[in-house]
Amino acid sequence: MRFAWIDLREVPRPQLQAVVDAAIHARMAGVVAADAELLGTLPPTVTRVLATGGPAPTPSPAAVRKLSDKETKEAKEGRDTKAPDKDAKSPSGSDSSPVGNGFDVLLRKFGTQDELDALAADHRAGGTPVSGFVDVRDDRTLQLSCAGAMVLPYTVIHFADPTKIPLEIVLAAAESAEGKLVTVVDGLEEAAIVFDVLERGSDGILFTPRSADDVFALARLLEATTPQLELSTLTVESIRHVGLGDRVCVDTCSHFEEDEGILVGSYSSGFVLCCSETHPLPYMPTRPFRVNAGALHSYTLGPDNRTNYLSEVGSGTALLAVGADGRTRRVVVGRAKLESRPLLEIRTHAEDGRLVSLTVQDDWHVRVLGPGGKVLNVTELQTGDELLGYLAADKRHVGLPIGEFCKEV
Repeated sequence: MRFAWIDLREVPRPQLQAVVDAAIHARMAGVVAADAELLGTLPPTVTRVLATGGPAPTPSPAAVRKLSDKETKEAKEGRDTKAPDKDAKSPSGSDSSPVGNGFDVLLRKFGTQDELDALAADHRAGGTPVSGFVDVRDDRTLQLSCAGAMVLPYTVIHFADPTKIPLEIVLAAAESAEGKLVTVVDGLEEAAIVFDVLERGSDGILFTPRSADDVFALARLLEATTPQLELSTLTVESIRHVGLGDRVCVDTCSHFEEDEGILVGSYSSGFVLCCSETHPLPYMPTRPFRVNAGALHSYTLGPDNRTNYLSEVGSGTALLAVGADGRTRRVVVGRAKLESRPLLEIRTHAEDGRLVSLTVQDDWHVRVLGPGGKVLNVTELQTGDELLGYLAADKRHVGLPIGEFCKEV
């Protein structure tokens, strides 16, 4: 589960208390500060991260042995000296705080292998978890960050260059690591990108907000997910050739699965699952990024339970790719193609009698999905055939759900 730490060190003092209150209210996973007294005022629901000014001193062998003796003594006294297991607690770390020191994680810089070894030795010694911060500027520091991710509970990385290739390398190198990777970001837009790198993204981010509003905006970003939809079986009751009109092909920036498409309908209360062009056709190559969606007046369902008319869809629009089992994911439109074609109206009804209508291009190669992901050519549909669709509970106004009387015919 992705998470965020709020960095207080460069927050303007007039905004500091508001940012702290927002971080607590929005349930941010952690707060980073150089002031242990400030961290001591925070509730245990937040991981309190104390950032020190410099790297840890390189321990001598004697010091390492002394730490080991201390660890042994604490074990005899029944104290848990190990860092929290990665999966045992959420990043909030509510139960990890050592009594009386005012912080839960100690964050130190490292820039050499010796400094990383010192951090790892301190972490193995037990007590407060010791984590590292590294500034990646070249191949040497990149390799050092990969090594840190393997031995520390948290590795915070600042990437000097805007490319995300170094982050990809660290993510791949730390795939089997038990620790968590935290990436420094300079804004909400970069945070969204970082969470998508290599599909899984960084475990967490370190973000310096300018105000409390930034904290709440980050919270909304962290909560952004796509829903599992409960699809319905629709029964075809009539098919009608309606003549020439304008239809829209939606070309996305993603590769659809064979049982995926997008939800399209003439009425905001019901949609049909239109199939992507992932299945072979005899006269043209597949277009696995495309859905021949329907007439331009049609609704299509996007993220956050919001609809768009197909006439509004264009480059950069976000839509929902929907699988035959109801799973969804966000896809971005790269292009929408509007062309005049003969059109076909398909009228169906749901089990509750609700009418669901779809107008598509009148051609055999246009397809919709039936139960189990069955691919159906629209010109071969017959009365009684079953399609997959989605029934919406709300009416719509400018694409937003609204509880008002609205009849569409």
